[in-house]
Amino acid sequence: MRETTDPVVCQFYRLIPDAPVPRRADRSADGTLPVNAYRYCEAIASASAFGWYMYPPLSFSLWWDGTEIAWTYGGADEWYALRGAQYPGFIEAFKKVAPADVATLAPPFLVQGSLPGVVQIWSGYLARTAPRWALLSRGAVNIPRTQGYENFEGVIETDTWFGPLFTNIRLTRTNSPVEFHIRRPLFQVQPILRECYQEPSFEVLELADMKPVDWQRFEETIRPNTDQTRALGHYAVDTRKRLRGESC
Repeated sequence: MRETTDPVVCQFYRLIPDAPVPRRADRSADGTLPVNAYRYCEAIASASAFGWYMYPPLSFSLWWDGTEIAWTYGGADEWYALRGAQYPGFIEAFKKVAPADVATLAPPFLVQGSLPGVVQIWSGYLARTAPRWALLSRGAVNIPRTQGYENFEGVIETDTWFGPLFTNIRLTRTNSPVEFHIRRPLFQVQPILRECYQEPSFEVLELADMKPVDWQRFEETIRPNTDQTRALGHYAVDTRKRLRGESC
């Protein structure tokens, strides 16, 4: 394995001891991509592997009747009306470790949003990124949605904002349980430089603006696709070779 002195871009602070460890996102989208896409479509595989999976700190369920939301978890005896809910036993554990002046600031695990069917779910972690880096929070990339909810996307400026790393979800199914499991990614965070989202400049050119060098690059990209005998995954192979060369 190549030794690296690259600076750490993101640090995760686990406040809930039982919360699953964040995991590097998987090129196979946690094993859900079709084999052809995994082997031959570098664009899909690279997007799937960008960032880290975050998991819920425990398995639980939500129930939305269209107006009110209830929740329960393994070992609970009933469903509980949701306004704000703490991870079981976390307040006491937090008070034992936190300085006295912040001991009452334990982050909640679940918070019902102001919009219908919206819930904020805390991963059990805080996150801090290197200067000029932020985290894009979104649903797990290219993993099929099998439950009745969808994630909102948001950019968190974690180089200056040091707080709970959470996701906001919108429930899309009523009158049946929506389940969240500690082994299934709840959301994905991706490190991005601030320059990438603070109105980067762009321009639009026309066909007549294409220069000889542009036509050459276009041909180099498209011409191989006209070869019916070309091996599958040509782009994927070339990209992986280039990335390996850059990492040496």
